[in-house]
Amino acid sequence: MYVAVKGGEDAIRNAHALLARRRRGDRGVPEIGLDQIDGQLGLAVDRVMAEGSLYDRELAALAIKQARGDLIEAIFLARAFRTTLPRFGSSVPVDTGAMRIARRISATFKDLPGGQVLGPTFDYTHRLLDQELATWAAPGAAPAGDDGTGPVPPAVADESADDVLIPAPAFMPRVTDLLGGEGLVEPSPPDDGTAPPDLTRAPLAFPAERPLRLQALARGDEGFLLAVGYSSQRGYARTHPFVGEIRFGTVEVSLYAEELGFAVPLGDIALTECQSVNQFKGSASVPPQFTRGYGLVFGQSERKAMSMALVDRTLRFAELGEEKSAPAQDEEFVLSHCDNVQATGFVEHLKLPHYVDFQAELELVRRMRAAQAAGRMAGGAHPRKEAAE
Repeated sequence: MYVAVKGGEDAIRNAHALLARRRRGDRGVPEIGLDQIDGQLGLAVDRVMAEGSLYDRELAALAIKQARGDLIEAIFLARAFRTTLPRFGSSVPVDTGAMRIARRISATFKDLPGGQVLGPTFDYTHRLLDQELATWAAPGAAPAGDDGTGPVPPAVADESADDVLIPAPAFMPRVTDLLGGEGLVEPSPPDDGTAPPDLTRAPLAFPAERPLRLQALARGDEGFLLAVGYSSQRGYARTHPFVGEIRFGTVEVSLYAEELGFAVPLGDIALTECQSVNQFKGSASVPPQFTRGYGLVFGQSERKAMSMALVDRTLRFAELGEEKSAPAQDEEFVLSHCDNVQATGFVEHLKLPHYVDFQAELELVRRMRAAQAAGRMAGGAHPRKEAAE
């Protein structure tokens, strides 16, 4: 819309060129590669894949590089690219119970079948800046000598412990399965064979069933869901669950081939799953038991999965016969505002030219001020005296 401004397309081309130069940064420093972004900024890649609804680490890394590290812009780029892709089928539901575990913890049971697997996490680190991570070898510099000269190499982790995945055996069930064996948690809804609605092919409509809500939450903005979930913990819906289990690892994705009559494995993807349990006093037909909140996202995104589980459980107030008392329970409010791509469009469109609209409002305000001043003069008020008062 700035084409009509003086300078027009030449100014826009210059803006693009300036952006490219700023993106490249100091040319004396080697350009960052997609493999470096994927390998060393993996959690950022995970977030772009999750909220961009596109599982492709290389494309997510490219989007982060193109966006200069602006993750919401990178998510926007991933979503835009996703719309150009053909869809040739739908995978069969993944089995997170058969996940190859890299991390698995429970806040409800100390001793679990299969044990607690701490895995890669910030949970046990000191929140102190590690100055050793700031050391780097300049291009062409010789390695540090015995006399201590030269750049100091950064600390290196024990490679033998890198990327340890534990195949999930039969004795590593979900915590909710353990509770379900005693009838202490609500059962999973039965699979009636009906395909769930697809949020990417049909617009969001209200009231929304839980499968549609979970889709919206899975690609919703992490910060927004964190804030809404936090509000429910603080008393705005009184939702304070136990984390039954968080598990992170890889699962196999398969596609049912009709011409073959069986599912064909396509590959593995990394997922984080969170199941929360909330106390439920029961009803006339349901005994006291625990209810569930559920979160499932691409990559290692524990904060997002936990926030999603919090909000999911909060939005179920009606089916559980609870009172609506907080914004976190308003599905239209939550689901209509959790998508950061839509939010970005509405907020950032304010930067575009609104010259005609503003001039119309400016003229209206001038007329209103003139009419108000004329009314005061007609009433005999002294403008300078009114201003002093």
